[in-house]
Amino acid sequence: MMMISMYMYMLSLTSIAMMRKHTLMSLLSLEFMMMSLLMNMSLYCLIMKYSMYLLMFIMTLLVCEGVLGLGILVNMIRCQGNDFMNSPMSW
Repeated sequence: MMMISMYMYMLSLTSIAMMRKHTLMSLLSLEFMMMSLLMNMSLYCLIMKYSMYLLMFIMTLLVCEGVLGLGILVNMIRCQGNDFMNSPMSW
């Protein structure tokens, strides 16, 4: 299971490196990366028999990061009309 989460992390790193012009795809790959890290941390907590309060804290940070990213994306689309990083129209 640990290898699957590491594979997911490497796949999301590759995706974020390849799709850096499109903001929505960058945000999705960032969320995928965070979910793989959350899965890795949950496995670590289960193996070491730690409490799950750390996972609740990390999940709260994940939700805040996702909401902040979507808010920036909506603001970018309202101002620019698209979500490309290097568009001819500047903010």
